[in-house]
Amino acid sequence: MANVNWRILSSDTDLDEAIQRSHQNTVVLFKHSTRCSVSSMALRFFEQSWNYDDASITPYFLDLIQYRSLSNRIASEFAVDHESPQMIVVKDGMAVLDRSHNMIDANALGEFA
Repeated sequence: MANVNWRILSSDTDLDEAIQRSHQNTVVLFKHSTRCSVSSMALRFFEQSWNYDDASITPYFLDLIQYRSLSNRIASEFAVDHESPQMIVVKDGMAVLDRSHNMIDANALGEFA
């Protein structure tokens, strides 16, 4: 098990960078609510299951309580419903997988690595 090398999403520029990066390799956006125990459990499970390097999948972390407008932009940009917690896989600028709550599993990323 490797540690997740999170890139923090805190601005539109960060999200634009993630979208651009998705044209080179897979990007996963993890939207986390710091006020939700289910979100904390999903995050912990995701991090424990992580087994990828940045060259294959680049992980981005969003504190959606602190950056709610960015969370709303993600929902709009990728045409997904807002969920918390949520894992969105992005390839070539498009969402190719969207999972929330207990369906979040880093093992599901293997097909995109």
